[in-house]
Amino acid sequence: MTDKSTALLKLEFKRALGDILTRVSTCALDARPVHAIAIAYSGGLDSSALLHLAHAHAQEAGITLHAFHIHHGLSENADAWTQHCAANCAALGIHFEARRIDIADLLKSGTEEAARNGRYGALGALCAQHDVPLLLTAHHEDDQAETVLLQLLRGSGVAGLSGMDRVNAAPDLLGHPTLMMGRPLLGVSRAQLDDFVAGQGITYVDDESNTDPRFARNALRHQVMPVIAQLFPGYAQRFSRSAQHAQSAQRLLIDLAAQDLADCLDGDCIVLARLRLLSSDRIDNLLRYWFGSRRMRMPSTAWLIEMRSQLLEAKADAQLCVSHPDGHIRRHRDRVYLTPKQTIDTELVDPEPFKWAGQAAIAFPQFGGTLHVEPAAHGLPSDWLRQQSLELRYRSGGERLKLAPNRPTKNLKHLCQALDIPAWERETLIIVATPKQALYASGIGMDCHHTNEEAGEHLVFRWQPDAM
Repeated sequence: MTDKSTALLKLEFKRALGDILTRVSTCALDARPVHAIAIAYSGGLDSSALLHLAHAHAQEAGITLHAFHIHHGLSENADAWTQHCAANCAALGIHFEARRIDIADLLKSGTEEAARNGRYGALGALCAQHDVPLLLTAHHEDDQAETVLLQLLRGSGVAGLSGMDRVNAAPDLLGHPTLMMGRPLLGVSRAQLDDFVAGQGITYVDDESNTDPRFARNALRHQVMPVIAQLFPGYAQRFSRSAQHAQSAQRLLIDLAAQDLADCLDGDCIVLARLRLLSSDRIDNLLRYWFGSRRMRMPSTAWLIEMRSQLLEAKADAQLCVSHPDGHIRRHRDRVYLTPKQTIDTELVDPEPFKWAGQAAIAFPQFGGTLHVEPAAHGLPSDWLRQQSLELRYRSGGERLKLAPNRPTKNLKHLCQALDIPAWERETLIIVATPKQALYASGIGMDCHHTNEEAGEHLVFRWQPDAM
C-alpha cells in the first residue's frame, strides 16, 4: 500500500469513527463525549488492522482504548491466539483482557450461531465491567456484501437486506441496554485492509475455521464471491449501496409503523376496528414493529399472514389465541393483546401462608410479584389484620367478594365478566384470604365485610407483578 493509500484509509477511518462517536454521544443520557472504546480483537487480519487504526486515533483524541478477546475453545490453536493478542496489545500499551466461554449449552442453534451469541454476550459483559459505551468490530465492505447476499438467499425483507448499520444498539445480543456497537470499516474493502496490514508489518493469526465451507458465510466467501467478482467487478460497493437504500426504506417503514400503531393503540392493546382500516401490507408492518417493540422475535411471513387472517376473520365471540415462541397473541372483545407465555401451572402452586407484621410490601417470588399493604381512608383495621392468619394463592374457584356495602356479594366469575377481565387473566388472579373469607382479588378489589372507617389505621392490598 502506498503512502497515499494509507493516508486515505486512515482519513476514511477517522471520518467514520468520528461519525460513530458523535452518534453515541448524542444517544447518551448525559450527552457526554465518549471517554472509552473497546475493540473486538480476535487477532485476525481485519481486527488487527482495526486495532492499529483505533490505537492511533485514541492516542490523538485522548480516548482510553481496550482490546477484548474471546476464547471459544473450539480450536487447538486458541491458546496461542490469546497469547499473540496479549503480546500485541502489550507492545502498543493497550489494555487487553481475554475471556473464555463454553458454547456447549448453546449448540442447539448450531456451532456458528452459538459461537457468535456467546462471543457477543461476553464482549457486552466486558464492556459493562469496564464502563465502555462503544464496542468496535472490524466488519468491512466485503462482509456487508456477504451479509446482504446471505439475507437475500434466506428470503429476508427490507430489514434483513439493510445489512449492518454503521452504529446500532443490540441489547439482546450484547446483554446491555445502552452499549453501542460501531463498524468504522464498512466503507473499506478487505483488499485495502490486506494491503494496509502488509504495508505496516502488522502480524496476525489465521483461524482455520474461516476456510471451512460447511459454514454458509465461508462458502459464499470462497466459492461464490470470487465468481461474482469476475463477472461484476466492484460488486461489493454496489451491494453496500443497495444496503444503504434498504436502510433508508426501513427507516421509513419504522416511521410509518410507529404512526399506525399509535393510531390503533388503546392502552396496551390494538383496536381491531382501527386496524381493519389499514392495507394488509401496513398491518403486517405494524405488527412486526409491535413485536419488535416488545422484544419478540420476528415471525416468518407465512406465520404473520396466517395470524393476521385469524385476527381479522375469527367470529366476534371467539377466544382467539395464537402462540408465538415469546408469548401469545390474543383477541378479546375487538382488541388484540400481546401476553407473555404462562410458564406456571397454577394448580400445582400451593397457597403460601403469611402473617402481616406491619410491612409495606411482601415479596412472593413463587407467585412472581409483590403484595403491597397501603393506608386508605376505608379499609381493613390494622389491629384486626395483624391478628389474622392469611394466605396468598391463585384463584381456585368459588371465591366471593362484596365490593361495597350497597352492592351484593358475587362470585369472581361474575365480577370478572362485569369488569371485562380477559379469560386468560382470570386464570392467574391473586387472592388474599383468611381461612374463612377472601379479602382481596387482584384486578378486582377488596371485600368490604371487614372494612370500615372507624378511628385508627386502615389498609388495603395491591398486587404488583414482577416486571417481565
